[in-house]
Amino acid sequence: MSFDITPLGDLLGEKGYIRGPFGSALKRAELKNSGIPVYEQQHAIRGDRDFRYYIDEKKYKKLKRFTIETSDLIISCSGTVGRISIIDKDDPKGIISQALLILRPNTEKISSLFLYYFLTSKKGFNELINASQGAVQLNIAPRAVVEKIPVPTPSSEVQQRIVYILRSLDDKIALNRQINQTLEAMAQAIFKSWFVDFDPVKAKITAFEACEDAKGVTCAAMRAISGKTDEELDQLQAEQPEHYAQLKTTAELFPVAMQDSELGEVPEGWTLSSVGAEFNATMGQSPPGNTYNENGEGKPFFQGRRDFGWRYPENRVYCTQPKRMAKKGDTLLSVRAPVGDVNKAITDCCIGRGVAALRHKLGCEAYTYYSMMDLSRSFKSFDSEGTVFGSINQKDLKSLKVVKPSNIIIEAFTHTTEVIDQQILNLDDQIRVLAKLRDTLLPKFLSGELSVDAAKLAEEN
Repeated sequence: MSFDITPLGDLLGEKGYIRGPFGSALKRAELKNSGIPVYEQQHAIRGDRDFRYYIDEKKYKKLKRFTIETSDLIISCSGTVGRISIIDKDDPKGIISQALLILRPNTEKISSLFLYYFLTSKKGFNELINASQGAVQLNIAPRAVVEKIPVPTPSSEVQQRIVYILRSLDDKIALNRQINQTLEAMAQAIFKSWFVDFDPVKAKITAFEACEDAKGVTCAAMRAISGKTDEELDQLQAEQPEHYAQLKTTAELFPVAMQDSELGEVPEGWTLSSVGAEFNATMGQSPPGNTYNENGEGKPFFQGRRDFGWRYPENRVYCTQPKRMAKKGDTLLSVRAPVGDVNKAITDCCIGRGVAALRHKLGCEAYTYYSMMDLSRSFKSFDSEGTVFGSINQKDLKSLKVVKPSNIIIEAFTHTTEVIDQQILNLDDQIRVLAKLRDTLLPKFLSGELSVDAAKLAEEN
């Protein structure tokens, strides 16, 4: 089966092509810290909705021709060209920046989601790139060129079926990501409670000062660690005695006093140390450029943070002659432009000069990962270092001050969070499988090679 092909321009509405306002229309001095958001390039590239800049209502009305509407496609149109996000009904009203383009389909001719899936397919993306120009930096070509992009246009019914199948996969992916974000937030909260706010220690101190006995002091720490009431702890002891015993053992590990240090008050017995003393750190080294490839030959290679994901990097580039390696489970840290982005190696990989690999000397993966996440506040100062880009060198990285808990508490933290981290990894594996299935089906649907009826039958079986 083959579909009709229609020029993109014939599928757009009356105001179906809108380039963002140039500098003369939206000056930096007019941007605010609150108000109506300005959609920037990263909102198309990453699809997030974290905004840096805003305008007031008066400016919004003046620039109303650049406002987004539900089901609009916003496309990055300079530098990183061709990345797309679709405006959802829950997205806040706003205007686009100079780096974005709005495509607003005529929904009587083509579904917005179907056009989105076409333009995010390999064929559609290549069409956008081919419609771009620029010797130094790519820019979307003039409207007349973009509107000539050939788009497959099956019947409305077929479009809806294709969108339904692909959207179902994307919804499952989105749900897994949401669960993973919740799980990671839980683990981060545990790290902060134990190693930043020192909640179990402070709970013990309060109980001790209230003249409670040793059991009461321990129970106070158990409440702080678990978030449970005394009644709930009693129930836990009755129903899950092994879990209760483990919680009690963990609570007993924390001291009952604080002491002064260069970083402020820390639990008694904990000492001041450095990243270099507590973690094995490997600074990346870039292999020769002719050893890189995107064909899967050699080891996955990360020159910098470009391929970092929410937690795990994407294997896009490979290297046949790696110089420096990170092992599976190592924490990957961006050390150049910007400094401090954190990922976790999902397999052994080669690292270039923009990345460092770290692992606690006890081998505790979770403690390493969340420690580097917590150190983000220390990394920010290095973003202004260097002549052009922010950077942190090996000496400065290893000299960063950290609090050193007892080894047994670090191991207890790893034991407490390893179940969470394994759940995150399992869900991420599912995301990768679902994404691969979606990316395999997409071109087959668009070309007519696979009918939606056949896909539905396969799914049911």
